[in-house]
Amino acid sequence: MSKIPVTVITGFLGAGKTTLIRHVLAHARGKRLALIINEFGDIGVDKDILAGCGDETCREEDMIELANGCICCTVAEDFIPTMQALLARPERPDHIIIETSGLALPQPLIRAFNWPEIKAEVTVDGVVTVVDAAALVEGRFAANEFGVENDEVDEIVDHETPLGELFQDQLVAADLVILNKTDLVHEEALDTIEAELSEFLRPGTGLLRARDGHVDLGALLGLGIGTEGQLDGRESQHELEHGGEGHEHDDFDSFSLRFPRIAGKDQLLSAIEETIRDYDVLRLKGFAAIEGAPARLAIQAVGPRLSAYFDRPWKEGEARETALVVIGESPLDREAITESLNRAAA
Repeated sequence: MSKIPVTVITGFLGAGKTTLIRHVLAHARGKRLALIINEFGDIGVDKDILAGCGDETCREEDMIELANGCICCTVAEDFIPTMQALLARPERPDHIIIETSGLALPQPLIRAFNWPEIKAEVTVDGVVTVVDAAALVEGRFAANEFGVENDEVDEIVDHETPLGELFQDQLVAADLVILNKTDLVHEEALDTIEAELSEFLRPGTGLLRARDGHVDLGALLGLGIGTEGQLDGRESQHELEHGGEGHEHDDFDSFSLRFPRIAGKDQLLSAIEETIRDYDVLRLKGFAAIEGAPARLAIQAVGPRLSAYFDRPWKEGEARETALVVIGESPLDREAITESLNRAAA
């Protein structure tokens, strides 16, 4: 029996991993896919967005969510049993895609594919790291906040910060890097980004530009690398500094909050923008119930960039409430952030 290929899709918060997977589901060309989706917060936003996107190629029962944690820290407890259950199904998938949380290190997950429980049946086709080009221009990972468009910035990635170190670790693990959201960045900045990213990539790592996660599936699936057998040079900074030990998430914090329907969309979005600005929130996502609206409002915020759209009608019997996940550097002022967002529900 041939091994089932697995593509690991990683990348920092809001880079566009879920958008990329939506594109894969829409262009799978009859290939039957299974998804394992890892969320750092306890609200399953990504799985809910993907559900129904690929009914012919990836049924909802083939989408497995590992919520409220980081897959790289719970390999034995969560990932291995999940893979065993998936492989035990009578209808086995043609390809498995794993979306890690934006705070995950790929390295422990890749090594898990050498565990005897799954080694004989699956192989890592490739590790794909999605990079937010606009976030780099905004200076998200740089030594200061002015971004690469300012002449004072020497490096777009400062590995001395928690953000920069994690970002660098995700890059060095990659077999393919997708530079996403290129439509938000001018050409000269993209050239600068690519030149500096190359300093963190292992020799032979591919680099593609993309808009809205649109990548030819021939360049994404079927890499055939067998990454679990090629671990040298992929070590994370934390592993190098701590003798191969895993990493902790003490540098980052996350919490979720729920409240009733919101009187108005504009009121809510204004409160979110103000909260992100005042409390340095890295990522905010979720769904909102707007008074009088028959559909739920999907919300995605990455740093200062905020988007919102009505993604689908509310289902019969579904709780119409607003549920949001907030992620940032630790410690988040949970009480103040909650109070700030609750003003939209007042």
